[in-house]
This record gives sequence, structure tokens and C-alpha cells, in this order.
Amino acid sequence: MTFSKAEIRDLSIAWLVLGFCFSFRHLFTSLEGFAIFLVIALIGIGAGFIFHELSHKLVAQRFGYLAEFRLWKVGLIIAVASAIISLGQLLFFAPGAVYVSSYSRSQEEGLIAAAGPFANIILAALFYVLSFSSGFLGQVGEWGFIINLWLAAFNLLPIPPLDGRKIFSWNNRAWTALAAVSWGLLALRIFGII
Repeated sequence: MTFSKAEIRDLSIAWLVLGFCFSFRHLFTSLEGFAIFLVIALIGIGAGFIFHELSHKLVAQRFGYLAEFRLWKVGLIIAVASAIISLGQLLFFAPGAVYVSSYSRSQEEGLIAAAGPFANIILAALFYVLSFSSGFLGQVGEWGFIINLWLAAFNLLPIPPLDGRKIFSWNNRAWTALAAVSWGLLALRIFGII
């Protein structure tokens, strides 16, 4: 997998802005709490966001397509504005996406789209195991688990331009399986079962 300087810059900016947005609400409690949560968010968001996007890129390149992450400045502005307006309680973020040169088959488009949420589900499982650790590692695991479940669940909504729409259009059984896992685990977490 190859990266341009612009792509590395765009991924880095998006990652830092998202980490700040997820940490913003802690800015009002203490600077130390904000700093700790910023590191936790950068790890959890960093893993979730970066691996989601790079999974799209990897699969697209395996099919022989040109694929590169591009920052969406409007999406970053919306993320920061939603964090500030809601005092960090409600976030909307769409910092950019991996743009693929073109698709010759819907199956390839579906598999490329499925790679991102699938990566988040795998990361959620890894962070869940880490959440049983104590202290800082346990916090990283807990937040990484939650963040990755939300990323998968949101991206699987079957509405354009989200991954869920492309997956559903290609293979509704594959979409159902991914959605059932991510939404099911998220529901279990929300209700305190896991």
C-alpha cells in the first residue's frame, strides 16, 4: 500500500481533529482529564478511523483500483461545530473518505465498502478484550470498543453515501450479517449486558 504526502497529511489532520472533538467535553472538567481523554480518544479514534479508511483503500488496491483518502474540510468544520455547540455531547463527523478511481463491478464496490465496517467490528472485539485491563489500558479498551461499534453501526446505515448503502445494493445478506453483529453488540452494550 502506498501513500502520498497529501494523503498522510489529510489522514493526520482528520485523526487529530476527531480526537479533539471526542475529548472536547472533558475540557470543562479539568485540563488533566482533557489530556488523558485526548490520548484515549486518539488511540480509539485513531485505530477506528484509520483502519476503517485504510481497509477500504487496501481492498480497492487489491482489485487494481487507484484509491486515496481525501480530507473533506466541510466535514471537519461540522465535526468541530457539533462538538462546540453541544459541548461535546453530540458529534457528527465526516472528515473525508477514500476515493476510488472507478468500479467495474458492483461486487467489488460492495466488498470495498464492507471492508471499513468489518475492520471496525474486528477492532471492537480487540478493544473489548483490552477493556478488562485495569487503569488506563482498561479505559482505552472501553472507549475503543464503544467508538468502533458506533463507527461500524453508523457506516452500515443503508443510506447514501454511507458504506451500508453500497453493501446492501451489492448483497443484502452480507449487509444483514454485518448490521446484525454491529447493531446487536451495540444494543447489548447500551443495555449494559456486555
